[in-house]
Amino acid sequence: MFATLTDRDRAILALEAAWPRHGGAKEEAIRRTLGMSPARYYQLLDRLIDTEQALEHDPLLVRRLRRLRENRVDKRIARMRGFAG
Repeated sequence: MFATLTDRDRAILALEAAWPRHGGAKEEAIRRTLGMSPARYYQLLDRLIDTEQALEHDPLLVRRLRRLRENRVDKRIARMRGFAG
């Protein structure tokens, strides 16, 4: 059986899901709400969206974040190929 999400995991997903509804600097909200640096937040979020627990918790958000990440990787690869060839 899969382990459950921690409170921190759920808080990270909640902040990411709610962010478009809030104004202001996201980095400040990360620090204020979660007490961590934005760099650490994005590291944890990147790992979190690869888990089945996160997918079960919020499938729409996790699938959207996975697609966005795939698009960024594809663009990075295309840029690298442009430099190489």
